[in-house]
Parts: sequence; structure tokens; C-alpha cells
Amino acid sequence: MSLYQSVLFSILFTISMLGVQAQTNAPSTPAVPDAPADAQIVDFPVSFFDQYQPRTALDIVNQIPGFTLNNGDSERGFGGAVGNVLINDRRPSAKQDLPSQILGRIPANQVERVELIRGQVRNIDLQGHAFVANVILRADAPATARWEISMRDNFSVFPPTYDVSVSLSDRWGDIEYNAGIKGRSGSSGEDGNDLIYNGSGVLTDSTFDRFNNRSFNGDGTLNASTWIGENFVHLNSELFVEKRITHLASHKFPELPGGKTGREATDGDPLVKRFEFGTDVERLLQKDLLGKAILLLSYKDSDNLDDELVFDQNNRRTEETIADKQTITREVITRLEFDWARWSNHAIQANFEAAWNVLENALLQTADTGPGPLEVDIPGSNTTVKESRGDFMVQDTWTLGNVDLDYGMGGEVSQISQTGDAVEKRDFFFLKPMAMITYSTEDKSLTRLRLVREVAQLDFNEFVSTAVFEDNDLALGNPNLSPETTWISELSHELRFGEIGVLKLTGFYHWIKDVQDLLPLTNEFEVPGNIGDGRRWGVELESAVPLTWLGLVGSRLDFQLRWQDSSVTDPVTGESRVLSSVGGFPRPFPFREEIQLITVVKLRQDFREAKISWGGDVRERRERPRFKVNELEVFDESTDVNTFIETTRYWGLKIRLEGQNMLNVNQSRDRYIYTGLRGLTPLKRTIIRDRNDGSRFFISVSGNF
Repeated sequence: MSLYQSVLFSILFTISMLGVQAQTNAPSTPAVPDAPADAQIVDFPVSFFDQYQPRTALDIVNQIPGFTLNNGDSERGFGGAVGNVLINDRRPSAKQDLPSQILGRIPANQVERVELIRGQVRNIDLQGHAFVANVILRADAPATARWEISMRDNFSVFPPTYDVSVSLSDRWGDIEYNAGIKGRSGSSGEDGNDLIYNGSGVLTDSTFDRFNNRSFNGDGTLNASTWIGENFVHLNSELFVEKRITHLASHKFPELPGGKTGREATDGDPLVKRFEFGTDVERLLQKDLLGKAILLLSYKDSDNLDDELVFDQNNRRTEETIADKQTITREVITRLEFDWARWSNHAIQANFEAAWNVLENALLQTADTGPGPLEVDIPGSNTTVKESRGDFMVQDTWTLGNVDLDYGMGGEVSQISQTGDAVEKRDFFFLKPMAMITYSTEDKSLTRLRLVREVAQLDFNEFVSTAVFEDNDLALGNPNLSPETTWISELSHELRFGEIGVLKLTGFYHWIKDVQDLLPLTNEFEVPGNIGDGRRWGVELESAVPLTWLGLVGSRLDFQLRWQDSSVTDPVTGESRVLSSVGGFPRPFPFREEIQLITVVKLRQDFREAKISWGGDVRERRERPRFKVNELEVFDESTDVNTFIETTRYWGLKIRLEGQNMLNVNQSRDRYIYTGLRGLTPLKRTIIRDRNDGSRFFISVSGNF
């Protein structure tokens, strides 16, 4: 389905839903369900969260015992990308404007209660999530303006970072809306050493690096909803602009006699412009049939000019490399959702989605070693990638007393084509069955067995080649990359006790086909590719425990642990190994990633009468390996300790002081580079890199009026 067909299809469906005689006394807001009496729902009145001094709906959701917010931004299509949060039984028609950002603009005084939905209720489509938080807003909420000012400083050579945001929730006639703007002047950086050893383990060179990054961005959003006749219409829009200025300075210090000193400097100035518009129309088509049409449009333009300069020991420039890159992405999604509740004890859902994605990448790179600039050819850097995709899912939830049986069948057909430096066209078809059985009791205990087939989201940037100045390397793209598919099996049990107590244990085993990893291209270069079939298995433990039995009134301890092992046949050595993990140092590190062990411990104590809270968290994870054709990378962040103290007792404001990386630990990246194929040839050199971005302190002040 082309872009124009997708848009026309959605417009025609929307018109068909709107073009019906208007309802004479339509309500101004959708019907809000009464407090539930259902074993599949754990209900939290807003008074439950008073002790946490919430100022936004996000503050509330983050304190739900046994629940972790998932923004869903890396999942496939619209259905998987909207996260595990509902607002009045509905998902926002947005992808770039994340659920956490939307919740952060909703004042806490507009929330009536929150439901933790753990199974099929009220024909709500859980979109494959085992748990969904449903934020129920007050129908009579007053107009509220929310503002927040914050500053971050790590007491280094880098200037502080400032954030300012303002949002307004109000009603204009029959239209309820939330509009927000925010701006940021950011600064960050890190410094550290690279120690370089030869194949015999002798230190030969070292460098001192300092990286700094300045950023300026602005973000404007508008969310609105109203009734038009018998149709409930919802609109979401976002406009985002960001400018960055980066600088990396590297100084070389030879460790052996006769070595040469020198330095390198890399500068960049990326500019990002992004726009998203989404709308959905919901209507009761028949007595037992609810229909919803969704249209989502997004556009992103990224411009980046990188300049690398190399100087010798006499501070004379010996080389200059310039990379001028522009990447434009566009996406159109149309989606139809139907909920049918005609049969007793059955809830039938059908979803149909069509999507059109485009990535256009242009790169002009030149190198000048003295005679003048010469163009550098990087194969696969000037290219256009297009995807047309359609999928469906039909499922039924059959309720048999305390047992719910969910079963269904989905399918996906897509075509991916690439033109420019690489010319390729491929067609895909996947069946996506699912089955889940849930047993729940009146005391809120729950046992679930789940089996589902998932198709991974492709990152179109992995189809495109680019230069990596920092490593003097190339990241080549692969036009033959295919999405991996995974059969997921899970068995979980959840036990709830007291007001906040929860203990949840999950065991999982995954069968993976066409594992997405790094595929050897030559003895020096690799590309993102599919390396065969793999396995992943492990356990997750999540709990929230009150600590009043220790005499710590108003306190709770939240604990998360994930252990996993995995196996795949290494395309270089032919031996079994674990799956590659992610590179870099994302903060905070994702809980469900390719890592052997990660633990998160959070402590919080609230003094309700004094209106003061304090606490912190500790995050610990194992090393993370990445396997290249001639190199093994190992990333490690060690232990991360964060603390906070906040109060609402002064002038009706919320004042929060937060410390991050309080132990000031280093981030390490160890590179083991071989003379040829990794593990099959002698070690050529080892680069041990340590970086430190310092302890960071935040102070924020927020309020409503």
C-alpha cells in the first residue's frame, strides 16, 4: 500500500464514521468506568499516592507497586510502540511523543484513580503487554497550568544544564486539551584515558580524551479530544527542534622511546527537526461493536557536519576529514481496531494496520592530507530505503470463571526496497499466533502461561553506511538485513499482599530465528545481519515490600532482578556464544536487554506529615560483550548509585534535589583487536578505555496554578 493509498484509506474511514447523524446530547468526555470489582484489575484510588507527593500523572504511575513503565518506542508498528499505559481506557495516537512525556504534562489533581490491568477487561486491547496501567482522569477536573524549572550540574568545566517546561490542561467549549512547551540548554561531557597494548601485552601508547556536548532544544505539544456526534475524536501533535555542538579532543602520549606525540580534534553540529501528527476516531458502530480508526504521520530531518583534524608532534595539521550527512525519515500509519462483545464470556478483537516508511540518507565525505580535499567513497552511504507493510491480528478472550484463555492469530506482509548505492527488493510474510492462559484469584494472586511469536523492529539506519571518526572505522550498512522472529514462552506468578506488597517471578525461554547481530563481510569489516538461530532463557524477579516491620514508617523497597543466558553459533569462530549486547552507555540501562545479570534496588521513605521524602537506587550489571569480525568489545559501567530528597511543604511547590552517579565510577570499554579473524588469529593490540562523566546533581522546582 502506497503513502497516498494509506492516507486516502484512513480519511475515507474517518469520514464514514463522522458522517452519521450527530448525537443530540453527546457527553463532553468519554465514559469513565466505575471502580472495578474484577480479579484482573488492581485498583489504586488517587489517595493511595498522596504519600508520594505527586505533581503529575507520571509521578503517580511510577509509584504503582509491581509495575514498570514501558514507553514502547522500539517496538514494531503502532500497536507495539504505544507502550503499556492507557488514559481513560485509550492509548494516545502518538509514537514520538512518548507515554512518559504525555503523563508528565497531566497534573496529578486531574487523576481520579489508576487501574493495573492484568488481563482482558472491558474489551481493552492489551497489545501483547502482560500488565497495563490505566490512568482514569476526573470528569470535573479544573483548568490547571503546570510549570517546572530544573538545573543539572556536575561541578566540572562544563556549564550547567537548564530545563524549563509549561503545560496547560483546560477546556475550550466541548474540547478538552493539554498544550505544552519546553526548552533545554544542555551541557555534558566526559574525559578519560585510552591505554594501548601490543599483542604481547606491552603498553605502547596512551591518549587522554575530553568530550563535551552543548545542546539547545525546544518542544511543543498539543493533545485534544472531543465528541463530534457519536464519535469520540482525539488529536496528538508534536514539534521538536534540537541543535547540538560537540567537540572531542584526543592527545597522544607515547610510552615507548621514539614514539610520536600528536593530537586529534573532532567537531560536530547535528541539527534535528521532527514533527508528528496523530488522530483517532472512536465510535460505537453497533450495540456490541466498537470501532476505532487511527492515522499517524511523522517526519524527521537530521543534518550533521563532522570535521576531524589530525596534528603531528609539532602541532602541524596533517589530515582533515569532513563528513556532511543528512538523514530524512517519514512514516505513515493507518490502523483500524474493532472490539466485539456479542457472545457471553467472550471478547473478540480485530486489528488491521498499514504502514509506509522511508529513510533517505546522503553522505559527502572528503579527506585532505595536504594536496587538497578528495572525495571518499563509502559504499552504501547514499541510499533510500522504503518499506510498505500490512498486518492484522484477530484474537478472542474466553472467560471461564477464574480462568481467562486468550488465543489469536496475526499475520504480517511487507516489502522492503533499497535504491541508490545498493539496489535490493525483498518480500516478507510472517504468521504471528499467540496463546495465553491466566488464572486469577480474589486475593489478587495471578498465574500466567504465555506463548507468542514476535517479529523484531528493523532499524533502517542499519541499512546505511557511515564513518565512525572516534574509532577510525566504518559502520557499513546491509541491504539484506531481515527481521528476526522469536517464539516467546513465559510462565509467571504474581502474589500481592497488604497495601503495596507484591512478589512476581517469571521464567522465560525464547527460540530466535535469524538472530540480528554483526555479520562478517571481510576479515576487517562486518555489517548488521542475520547470523542464524539462537536461544535465550532466564528468570525475572520483581517485588515491592513495605519496611514498616523494620520500624521505617512510610518506607518501601522495590527490587528487580533479571538473569539470562543465551546461545548462538558465532559466524566467525563457529563456536557457541552468548548473544551480543548493546554498545555505548545508555542511562539508565534497559532492564530487558542482552545482559547476563542486572539488579535494581530502590528505597523510598515518605514522611507524610512533614511532606518530605527521601530515597535512592542502586543499579548493578555484568559486563556486556559485542562480537565483531576482528574485534571483541566489552562494555562495563560498574555500580550506579543515585539518591534524592524532595518536599512539598513550602509555598505549595515541589522541590527536589537529586544526585546521580554518586560513587563517580568510570565507564569502561575494552577492545581486543586481532590480526585477522577474531579468536582464530593472534591478538594485535588491546585498547583499554576509561571514561568519567562525573557525579551529577539536579535541583528542580515545580508547581501548579
